[in-house]
Amino acid sequence: MPPLPAKYASLKVNGNRAIATLEAACTWGSTPDGGMNRLSCNDDDKKARDWFIETTKACGCVHKVDTMGNIFAIRAGVNNNIPPIGLGSHLDTQPTGGKYDGILGVISAIEVLQVIHAAKIRTYAPLAVVNWTNEEGARFSPAMLGAGVWGGRFSNDFAHTCADSDGRTIKAELERIGYLGSTPASYDANPLLAHFEVHIEQGPVLDTREEPVAVGKGVQSIRWYSVDIRGRESHTGTTPMPGRSDALLGAAKFAVEVNNVVTQDYFAQHGARATVSVINSLPQSINTIPGHVRLNVDTRASTDELIQEIEEAIRNRLEVVSKNDGLTSSFEMIWSSPALTFDSTMLQCIRESARSIGCEQEIASGAGHDSVYTSRKVPTAMVFVRCRDGVSHNPAEYSRPEDCIVGAQVLLESYLRYDEITRQSNEGKL
Repeated sequence: MPPLPAKYASLKVNGNRAIATLEAACTWGSTPDGGMNRLSCNDDDKKARDWFIETTKACGCVHKVDTMGNIFAIRAGVNNNIPPIGLGSHLDTQPTGGKYDGILGVISAIEVLQVIHAAKIRTYAPLAVVNWTNEEGARFSPAMLGAGVWGGRFSNDFAHTCADSDGRTIKAELERIGYLGSTPASYDANPLLAHFEVHIEQGPVLDTREEPVAVGKGVQSIRWYSVDIRGRESHTGTTPMPGRSDALLGAAKFAVEVNNVVTQDYFAQHGARATVSVINSLPQSINTIPGHVRLNVDTRASTDELIQEIEEAIRNRLEVVSKNDGLTSSFEMIWSSPALTFDSTMLQCIRESARSIGCEQEIASGAGHDSVYTSRKVPTAMVFVRCRDGVSHNPAEYSRPEDCIVGAQVLLESYLRYDEITRQSNEGKL
């Protein structure tokens, strides 16, 4: 790999500016407890998008908004016949989220843009700072929807029909806030050359090891399931205990079994995870034995093979609980994200940039990110930044300013290394 060009050696991010930009980005949707509530396509999201465009326009960017509302702020390069190198993440949050998940990645990318613009550097490839739509999936399911359409995981028609709990579709809401763009949401119509993403780790590894950043080498396998358990509704006061068919009791037993599966030695040694995260019991009457329960299960593992074993074990436990309690049940996978390892050249760019400041930790993400779907089309890799106690999706989510600055510096150097590789490749020097 070619070294970072000497002309870039003195380039440093402006820490005070980066943190000020982070605070500015959290103006809309902030909550009294220090967290964020900025769901995709709500009024606060519109204001944050407007701010994003104005901020990047000041650095000479032109903008493309695609049919999923993904925003590409593009700064021209020396060779504008090739696609831009993308630096991206998301500005939407969980309803009780923090100030760093996603937002830090966008702010880090903006800081890289501002450093390059202030230094009057014309990079070889164009640069695109990207804000992906509906990464969280908190309002419109599934998650990572904007990047998923661009990366070919979901069709545009499917995504446009995804609706929130009030029946409002994402297409209608994008149109309402003025961000239903005309550029087709696809790699083919609007390509990137590569994609870097900075994100908080959302786990405790870096905090435990007291390291500010890590190379994000990939993402573990993830599957979501919908489970239906049916019994028989009857009166709580008149139905004897032995004669009951209690769907909620069966669901509770199943939830315990889900936990038992991944805490047994074999799966525990591999760091497997499974969570019963949503339970809806019907008919929601205090004096009626529940006859129907719908619940969701989230499973995660390092490999697709391991997660398949977990799925089979959980299915078997559900069958046993249903049989023993006189219940009927169904088990359906509703979303999956296979395990992946990021591009080796991109990883080496991050690895060398992180090593230059003394960081050598490498981790696979336990969470999904927009980069999962960009990696379907282009070389992709991630930089993870330490967060306190590994807490995320919570108002207490926090990353130290000095760690945020290190993450932005690693992104800057990684991007410039890849841009130099691109230049040498196109000039036949590699």
